[in-house]
Amino acid sequence: MIANSNQFARIVRFVTLLYCSHLVAMAADHPAPTTSASGSTMRATHILGFEGTPNNANGSLSVQGDGLRFEKNGGSSAQIPINSIRTLALGEEDKQVGGVPLTLTKAAMPFGGGRVIGLFSHKKYDTLTVEYLDSNGGLHGAVFLVGKGQGQVIRSALEAKRSPASPTGDETAKRSDQESNNEGR
Repeated sequence: MIANSNQFARIVRFVTLLYCSHLVAMAADHPAPTTSASGSTMRATHILGFEGTPNNANGSLSVQGDGLRFEKNGGSSAQIPINSIRTLALGEEDKQVGGVPLTLTKAAMPFGGGRVIGLFSHKKYDTLTVEYLDSNGGLHGAVFLVGKGQGQVIRSALEAKRSPASPTGDETAKRSDQESNNEGR
């Protein structure tokens, strides 16, 4: 019986060590956002929306000059003028980190220990949705996934550089409501 408890204790220590080393590796994988003199630059994932940029591409999102720029890791980039942006929407998302190794570790933990690990293996993200007009007046949208709290940084940088003549999301919604009311008369 004592040999079984020692073996069990070793397994628990090993799994705990494995989990802790995985957390350290995940933290090293996500460096803090950087800020440049011309605007905010941060790591982001382009979910969809920018022409010429593949879905789920990792890169950096920045406000540079008069544009919102996404540069894919590897060189290609896409940019839209700030004055063409019609609506900015922020949301929150929660993702489980760790992939297959952490899932197997959670499954191997006895007495429901995997549920405890599951409580700490989630990372929160902000989703930034941008609606903009292209050069022909067509309405497009793009969705980005950035670190928690970074969506507000980008939003603030965009709003600071937006000209007073360009409408915000609330004004655009009010105008469309007024136009639909006028058409109904």
